[in-house]
Amino acid sequence: MANLFPRRYSQARLSRPTPAFTIIPPMYSTQLLDHFQNPRNVGELADADATASLENPACGDILLLSLKVSGGRITHALFKAKGCVATLACGSALTELLVGKTLQEARTLRRADLDSAVGGLPHASTHAAQLSLDALSQALNRIRS
Repeated sequence: MANLFPRRYSQARLSRPTPAFTIIPPMYSTQLLDHFQNPRNVGELADADATASLENPACGDILLLSLKVSGGRITHALFKAKGCVATLACGSALTELLVGKTLQEARTLRRADLDSAVGGLPHASTHAAQLSLDALSQALNRIRS
């Protein structure tokens, strides 16, 4: 009863080192987590020149974007979001990208720009960048130039 396993099995198991842990790369970048944990420009502008509120029907994420424009430039941008980590981070990063841009410059923002601003998005989270850009497009279409 003292030796339940044959010696051959015991030696084979002992000769193979077992890893103490496995290193798994982080799902989110440092920049993305910073925007999530310390979101910038959160809120809603009472005197906004344009607002847009969109919901992603697939996942339920919601983003509200408020813009203030003066002299053809975005002077203030605020957002509110309910959703995943990436949605909150993209909303925060978008507001930072927008302030100071002309309306035409804002119209040229692409998913790659937002992706870069948050240090990259996992493939499963690209919907967050698209939601932010769709809200921006809707808001810009409501501004009378």
